[in-house]
Amino acid sequence: MEGRWATLVVRELLSGTKRFGELRAALPGISPKTLTDRLRHLEAHDVLSRRAFAEVPPRVEYSLTERGRRLEPVLLALWEWGHDDLAPDLPNPLRERGAR
Repeated sequence: MEGRWATLVVRELLSGTKRFGELRAALPGISPKTLTDRLRHLEAHDVLSRRAFAEVPPRVEYSLTERGRRLEPVLLALWEWGHDDLAPDLPNPLRERGAR
């Protein structure tokens, strides 16, 4: 994955299909150009799929492919490592919900 935003895009899509505006709202600070670039890059690497609807105004939805879904345990492990090393006094929602 390329750039810091790519990981965050994948994180947002772990919860399900999203439209461009939903992704942009969930990622404060990302420019439309950067988001478009990251989405194209992830699509080219079969991490996400893009579905365009022939409507006016146009509607496009993004969702993770099977390859993209396989990143979930990696991202959860990174989150847990960061939590345990950087904020061990805070509750860990992964452990509370029974993960790992």
